[in-house]
Amino acid sequence: MQNSQQKGTVKMVEKIASINQVVNGFIWGAPAMICIIGVGLLLSVRTRFIQIRKFPEGLKHVFMKNTVGKIFDKTQAKDGSMSPFQAVCTALAGTVGTGNIAGVAGAIALGGPGAIFWMWCSAFLGMCTKFSEVTLAIHFREKNSNGEYVGGPMYYIKNGLSKKWYFLAVLYAVFGVLTVFGTGNATQVNTIVASINSALMSFHIIDGTNDKANLIFGIFIAALVAMVLLGGIKRIGQVTEKLVPFMAVLYVILALGVIIMNIEHVPAVFSEIFSGAFSPRAATGGVIGSMFLSMKKGVSRGIFSNEAGLGTGSIAHACADTDNAVHQGMFGIFEVFMDTIIICTLTGLVILLAAPGITYGQAAGAELTISGFTSTYGSWVSIFTAVAMCCFAFSTIIGWGLYGSRCIEFLGGEKLVRPFLVIYSFVSIVGATINLGLLWDIADTFNGLMAVPNLIALLMLSGQVKKLAIEVDQAQKDGTI
Repeated sequence: MQNSQQKGTVKMVEKIASINQVVNGFIWGAPAMICIIGVGLLLSVRTRFIQIRKFPEGLKHVFMKNTVGKIFDKTQAKDGSMSPFQAVCTALAGTVGTGNIAGVAGAIALGGPGAIFWMWCSAFLGMCTKFSEVTLAIHFREKNSNGEYVGGPMYYIKNGLSKKWYFLAVLYAVFGVLTVFGTGNATQVNTIVASINSALMSFHIIDGTNDKANLIFGIFIAALVAMVLLGGIKRIGQVTEKLVPFMAVLYVILALGVIIMNIEHVPAVFSEIFSGAFSPRAATGGVIGSMFLSMKKGVSRGIFSNEAGLGTGSIAHACADTDNAVHQGMFGIFEVFMDTIIICTLTGLVILLAAPGITYGQAAGAELTISGFTSTYGSWVSIFTAVAMCCFAFSTIIGWGLYGSRCIEFLGGEKLVRPFLVIYSFVSIVGATINLGLLWDIADTFNGLMAVPNLIALLMLSGQVKKLAIEVDQAQKDGTI
């Protein structure tokens, strides 16, 4: 009797896995990528390629006014909001994560060096997509009963489209709630625990995975997550504006060190990237022969990393203390630039310059990236890579915690937010101690499903984005802003 029940359970799991594989293949496959790229191209054309026209102005706005300038600026954001810089840091917290390290490694291993080129292409269009998401999120946001700004795809669908499209907002929020526990929390905690264990094993402090230690790590992380998220929007902003710049600078310094120490090989690597984009066979010794495969891996990993088209980052940006939707949209452009053009490119260069023996055609993850660092610096650098990985992963947990709370609030009201955040925090313990296997893949599928209602909304609201961009252009010409 017991054996038959076990067999039945195994069959059911296999069936779920099979269905999920089909759905996932579609969501993250060619049709979805065509839609995401198509919407990005449409928005770029309608805004007259704002990611190019306004890029210098955007960088000046981000760095001089909201980075360096913040050192001397003691002005606080209004109650119920974040400063614009805190908002972009929170959005970056959700996007800059393990995908920048493990995702890029996987793209190169399965798509060849040319995958980096296609990642750049997706980022170029993604800049405008993210700009549009952020701009719409500010323009159509609301204030809840606590006086906090709330916004994102569900709100610009609700307030920007007719009532007959309201179901898209509900769908987005449902997919968001289902996604955050896996993509935003459990997988990230697994990464933290694995990084710590790897560092400890490299110094022979432990011989293998310690379940009791993992449980302690999980409880500690859960407590930190609860402390930050339950502290409200102000505390989230205060943590992310300190953590995100720190982790980005640490990772950039480590990566630049690898590049400098292998500087003579950099031209050859860039040659591999460009030639491999159109002729993967030449760059991988014939193991990867399809240009489409290289394109697919590069574009899909780029989208997965910067989340342009998923709409999640706009939820954080909607909390910003600003009245200028387009100016906040500039942060969206910077966000994709920083995430993909800078951090993902650095990861790719570390792998192609220093990782020993890349096995093309086989799946790879963070271990490939870490091998590039350790082969350059030695095993001692595993401490710093572990710190960087922990910062990346923890920041993602915080960012996605905010996203999930806004989705649950949209569905059931503010009374559900605190219970949701408590449950979300406890998931960290599960992520640290249990191999969830299939649940990761399911979460990845729901993550992709979030893009469907968002892309429909962006397509239908592209005219509104164009109008807002034109209004700001005119105001700048008139000198009124």
